[in-house]
Amino acid sequence: MAFSGKLKNNFLGKVFLSALSILSIRKTTRRNRINAVIGLGLTLLITCLMVLEWSPLENLEDKLLDYRFKIRGPQKPPDQVVIAAIDDKSIDRLGRWPWSREVLARLIERLGRAGAELIFLDIILSEEEKNDPLLAKIIGQEGNVILPLVFEFDPDSKTIPTENLSQWAFRTIQKPEGFKRYHPITARKVLIPVPALIREAMALGHINMFPDQDGTVRWEALAIEYNGFLFPSIDLITAALFLGVPPQKITLVAAETVQMGKKRKIPTDPYGRSLIHYYGPEKTFPHYAISAILDGSVPAKALEGKIVLVGATAIGIYDLRVTPFSPAMPGVEKHANVIASILENKFLSKAPLAVNLIFMISVSLLFIFLIIHLKAAGAAALTGGSLLLLLGSGYLLFVRAGLWIHIASPSLNLLFIFIAVTAYNYAAEERYARRIRSLFSSYVTERVVTELIKHPELARLGGERREVTVLFSDVRGFTSFSEKHAPEEVVAILNEYLEAMTEVIFRWEGTLDKFIGDAILAFWGAPLPQPNHAELGVRCALHMAKRLKELQEKWQAEGKPILDAGVGINTGEVLVGNIGAVGKKMDYTVIGDHVNLGSRVESLTRKFNAHILITEYTLNKIIPEIERGKIGHLSSKGIQKVIVKGKKFPVGIYDLSSLAPESACQVIECTVDEVAAFDEK
Repeated sequence: MAFSGKLKNNFLGKVFLSALSILSIRKTTRRNRINAVIGLGLTLLITCLMVLEWSPLENLEDKLLDYRFKIRGPQKPPDQVVIAAIDDKSIDRLGRWPWSREVLARLIERLGRAGAELIFLDIILSEEEKNDPLLAKIIGQEGNVILPLVFEFDPDSKTIPTENLSQWAFRTIQKPEGFKRYHPITARKVLIPVPALIREAMALGHINMFPDQDGTVRWEALAIEYNGFLFPSIDLITAALFLGVPPQKITLVAAETVQMGKKRKIPTDPYGRSLIHYYGPEKTFPHYAISAILDGSVPAKALEGKIVLVGATAIGIYDLRVTPFSPAMPGVEKHANVIASILENKFLSKAPLAVNLIFMISVSLLFIFLIIHLKAAGAAALTGGSLLLLLGSGYLLFVRAGLWIHIASPSLNLLFIFIAVTAYNYAAEERYARRIRSLFSSYVTERVVTELIKHPELARLGGERREVTVLFSDVRGFTSFSEKHAPEEVVAILNEYLEAMTEVIFRWEGTLDKFIGDAILAFWGAPLPQPNHAELGVRCALHMAKRLKELQEKWQAEGKPILDAGVGINTGEVLVGNIGAVGKKMDYTVIGDHVNLGSRVESLTRKFNAHILITEYTLNKIIPEIERGKIGHLSSKGIQKVIVKGKKFPVGIYDLSSLAPESACQVIECTVDEVAAFDEK
């Protein structure tokens, strides 16, 4: 943990500080910055859990290791390892287990005659029996039998000194200081064969297995400490003897490796454990029933020069283990896998914490950089591709290099980042959509609101310059009308008029800016771009005049007072956007000289007794459409060039009206030479 703390303080700290500093100076959107912070926060959290070896994360990684075995599939084991099975067939023929030592003596004798190189007994022979002298004699006669030790770890037990065991302990230990940081597995008791058998055995080694939390056996404890000595596993000692490596040539390098001579180095974790290289599920190694060996039906060639492991495979004996390949593999087959991997020099190793951290952080930072610039579909594709790449990389490193690199943490981190970023983006978009809807629902049609939500970049809520067409409409004589009628009657008829005009504006896709008492301000060209904004404004004005005429006929028939109105239209570049007090009162509106000009033109409708006046700027925008025949039965008569209040240069004013449907458009230019100046509104 000291190393982890140092790594976290130096390496991780520098990485995350660098990432945050990049974020602070990078020119990016607020949403992207928040997404990056979310990604970095999750990466920091998962990295800390990885350093602390959080159980759920470690269990997931263990399962992913199992799947690597399964995807790789079975491999052909070396021919030198076979199993003499205490199977159901042999129990049926030789009787209930445990058998007499006389049966074991006959088996060892038969294996010796067949030329077995080593005989590994995966059988606990700790209780004395009358046939022990016979079995000891045969073991001594053959001289190649290896017997098991079983260590016990009850913390309440006292260590019991056992003489004559030290000769089978590791003779050479390098870097013993490594055990000060990571103490080896330590036993309190030991179960040994009867002394008569120990004296004749070629060697002893422990057969202890240590399943992970999920019950799966993935590690081989190559060394266990007992009574001040470190004892090798029976698999290690068996493989060494078969390879001709004497015990004194087996070197334990604390917290690193076990070296067998000069050619073989078995990688270990800090506690002296080695990952088991499984060749496949049960029966990957050749099995021969002991009953068949005893009756001579197994050819001597099948056993000659081999390591013969004698162990139980019958289900009723309950010597079954969970492995990556199988939920019920006989324990003797686990030993066969370990021995075979040592013979073939095929080892697996777990990547160090530093390597896993660098891999985790590098992958995560790259993913964060990419995902914050993508939309949902792209982010999903990136996440799926990244997960496949991670899993594929982990599998290839496992198969090609025998390296177990941690992929659960980076995979979960990428998945969590994707979910968190997507959730935040969705919430932000929903919030933005509600903002857009609340902001524009009173100004534009539902279709326009929906389009703005789909493409929010079209509605820049800050100010921007854009060419638009503005329309001002004002009720004539409304002040005197209000003085002559009751307030309720004024409000009722005004509401009816404004509702009708609003419907017309929305019919022609206009943006209703505001009502100013009895006046209306609308515009085209924002928030959505409308290349034909001038045409839409002109058509809307003509439709408003027609609809007002219908209302006037209705009011006359009902005996109600009749309202009349003038409309002024102008086209030009304005400033459009949210204007007002931030957080209190904001309006999406237009401001600028061309807006003022539109208002001045509307006021001139009374001067020239016209219902609709447009400026030369608006007329110039629609003339190409008139010439192409896209606009019909329209009359635009030039009245005069005028200089309105606040302007220095004259602008042409045109009276706009509708003609009969079959009539051609008429555009008459201003013929009056003099320029009129107006100082009133």
